[in-house]
Amino acid sequence: MLKIIADDKIPFLQGILEPYADVKYYPGAKTTAKIVKDADALITRTRTVCNSDLLTDSRVKMIATATIGYDHIDTTFCKANNINWTNAPGCNSGSVKQYMASAFSNLALINKLNFSDLTIGIIGVGNVGSKVKALAEGLGMRVLLNDPPRQEKEKSSNFVGIDRIQKEADIITFHVPLTNIAPYKTKHLCNKEFLDQCKNGVVIINSSRGEVADNIDLLRSKLSGKVNSIILDVWENEPALNPDLIKETLVATPHIAGYSADGKANGTAMSVQAISEYFNLPLTHWFPNNLPVNKDTDIKIDCKRKSIQQIQIEAILYTYDIMEDDKRLRNAPSSFEKLRGSYPIRREFEAYKIILQGGSKNIEAALNKIGFKDVQCI
Repeated sequence: MLKIIADDKIPFLQGILEPYADVKYYPGAKTTAKIVKDADALITRTRTVCNSDLLTDSRVKMIATATIGYDHIDTTFCKANNINWTNAPGCNSGSVKQYMASAFSNLALINKLNFSDLTIGIIGVGNVGSKVKALAEGLGMRVLLNDPPRQEKEKSSNFVGIDRIQKEADIITFHVPLTNIAPYKTKHLCNKEFLDQCKNGVVIINSSRGEVADNIDLLRSKLSGKVNSIILDVWENEPALNPDLIKETLVATPHIAGYSADGKANGTAMSVQAISEYFNLPLTHWFPNNLPVNKDTDIKIDCKRKSIQQIQIEAILYTYDIMEDDKRLRNAPSSFEKLRGSYPIRREFEAYKIILQGGSKNIEAALNKIGFKDVQCI
């Protein structure tokens, strides 16, 4: 019988493949070579490093990671040993967009900023970066895009150089994969040299991979006053975070930007579908049913004497307030993994209906632009 080893923190998975396979669940970081030796397939997250140490002498022929990133998979080893693998590109892009919306909202409230006065530089314009672009434009920001691989492939004038982003951007956010290979190396892309060339008082946001930003250089730039605010969801040396850096961040969260229920469902579904296609199982179109909710999905907003920005922020923060995750991490930094493993239910914008009292077509359009699909005026 087909044998599958799965990360025990992957949601919606248990019971789905069991009619067709012997499925065993283990903590990702504790999945060892002995455990996978007689497995045919793995369903993983980033905590399972799939390299020669894990896979040599195993019978694994397929790895599905329920994540966008795949730097935990030694793709060279897999290719040399005829091991197929797949990731879940774009699975949690809507979740990261929601995370960024909440980050922008709190940044504006804390620092008393108008979105229309801000220029944002987005480095990495793939599935996630493209949604952050649409969000930022919907909020009224001026947007600069940097993506050298896309620019080279598309020969498009829509992209600008890093130097222009450094010179003009009030906010710089990273949405790149982690790679240490030229010409598109992203490890420590945000380092002292990068930060020194940025506009004074820049806001740095990283929700991609911890090693994209040199955490020591970032801390020093914050202490020197070069960087005004730091928002971090990912960290070097996870789960052992730099406590001094936590203190200097405006927002600190435990690698959960992509952890909406919708994003998790997408990642799990893509993994199940990939395993099913490879092993010819009848689940190639499977998707979880009836995603859970944790609050009333009707958002009622009184628009009287409120600006469009205030209404947008009210809607965003009703669905998700990033500062709740920040508080949990600050209260117990050593609980990084536990906070991820027991993350509360979070639904994305599309799960909500907005009911506007005293609204208008302009307000409806402004909410539609940032991703709320069901907006009604009463």
